[in-house]
Amino acid sequence: MLEKIKETGTYIQTKTNFKPEVGIILGTGLGGLVKEIEIEHSLGYESIPNFPVSTVEGHSGKLIFGKLGGKNVVAMQGRFHYYEGYSMREVTFPVRVMKFLGVHTLLVSNASGGMNPDFSIGDLMILNDHINLFPDNPLIGRNYKELGPRFPDMSKTYDKELINKAVEIAGKKGIKVQQGVYAGLTGPCFETPAEYKYIRIIGADAVGMSTVPEVIVARHGEMRCFAMSIITDLGVEGKIVEVTHQDVIEVAAKAEVKMTQIMKELVSSL
Repeated sequence: MLEKIKETGTYIQTKTNFKPEVGIILGTGLGGLVKEIEIEHSLGYESIPNFPVSTVEGHSGKLIFGKLGGKNVVAMQGRFHYYEGYSMREVTFPVRVMKFLGVHTLLVSNASGGMNPDFSIGDLMILNDHINLFPDNPLIGRNYKELGPRFPDMSKTYDKELINKAVEIAGKKGIKVQQGVYAGLTGPCFETPAEYKYIRIIGADAVGMSTVPEVIVARHGEMRCFAMSIITDLGVEGKIVEVTHQDVIEVAAKAEVKMTQIMKELVSSL
């Protein structure tokens, strides 16, 4: 693990000579933030040693380096998912590499289904906690003290200061934001009505197929974390309709501008 991280990080440093401070993982339909980045380097995943290659529609598969809000950022244009058949260590490997490169803050976006009856399709939800319902954890196995402690604390997973800043930014821009708990499941199928009900009962406001593994690894490496979901469909009893991946992409695209504004100003405030 350590050798692979060093090999990949060293390769990237050789190719870019760039020192990122902030890492950004762009989810389904949320790639518009890249247009706001003053791009200095772009590396295709297939060219990076030890990197998996994204197989999902809407995920481009590039590592973007540049300036956003006056800060040096590295953005994953396309992420990896457990349902693609990758191990948890493969899914989260890019976060390890970000840490190696000097990233201290991780911003994550995703598309999710909302179970909170107060939510509407197209809402933005800032994560204030999560529930890990994946059958695996990226920290299982040998622990390398160079990467983080054996038993990392998760009581402050999502940085409260960043959450408050994002809420303030949204308020100034007149953008409605929700806050809530995100449940991470494997996918790739969307949830049944009974599963939506179960996930709501155990305390989640939204559900998706990503984010949790990456955040766990980021916190293991003592990175500050902020995450935001676009509610692309509803798992509320009486409001559940058939949904496709294309539906998710279309809703996310409409909400993209609002999320981009918040993320850009949040980076600038760091």
